[in-house]
Amino acid sequence: MSGTIMITGCNRGIGLELASQFAQDGWRVFACCRDLKKAEDLQSLQAEFPRVQPLQLDVTDYDQMISLGKALHGEPIDILLNNAGYYGPKGTSFGQVDREEWRRVLESNTIAPYMMAETFCDNVAASEYKLMAMMSSKVGSIADNRSGGGYIYRSSKTALNQVVKSLSIDLKERGIAVLALHPGWVQTAMGGPGALISAAQSTKALKKILVGADLGKSGHFYNYDGSEIPW
Repeated sequence: MSGTIMITGCNRGIGLELASQFAQDGWRVFACCRDLKKAEDLQSLQAEFPRVQPLQLDVTDYDQMISLGKALHGEPIDILLNNAGYYGPKGTSFGQVDREEWRRVLESNTIAPYMMAETFCDNVAASEYKLMAMMSSKVGSIADNRSGGGYIYRSSKTALNQVVKSLSIDLKERGIAVLALHPGWVQTAMGGPGALISAAQSTKALKKILVGADLGKSGHFYNYDGSEIPW
């Protein structure tokens, strides 16, 4: 089966690879990125797969998001995948936290995905799959935190997980499932060259979770391999 998926952060890495894999399976892909002029790989993907539609979207620009929502009014979106995010400064140990960067990370990783859900909720409700997924991270799991530190990025993903849980409850009556996903430690610009798996390996597994999700899995946090991660 195929449908329509909207993915944020498609200029590179996991977002670009997911757009490619869904396009290869015949899906219509709304591929959002912050700067289309610099998204050369995405443009090449569109040339190969005309059902890929690159869209200009900075997820922290809410006026731009609202305008895109109006442009796509009435368009069913089977899967809304909030992939765009910002890691922020590394080495954020106790006593070394930049408050302004913390606010920027929270804006990108927590508030923006919620606003995407709010803006495109009607589109998802009008679709067949009815799925929203948020790209979280295992470091956002409170139960899994055994090393401390990482205050900025950790807290943004923990807060995102709470957003997922509330959305799963609030949108259940509309038949919408909402998931949090951990992509693994991936060889991307964020994960670095020493990461354990490639973007292709991660996204192939994530895609399997996405197309197999239903209301029974809503409100849960999944590793890319399908295993559940504790909150």
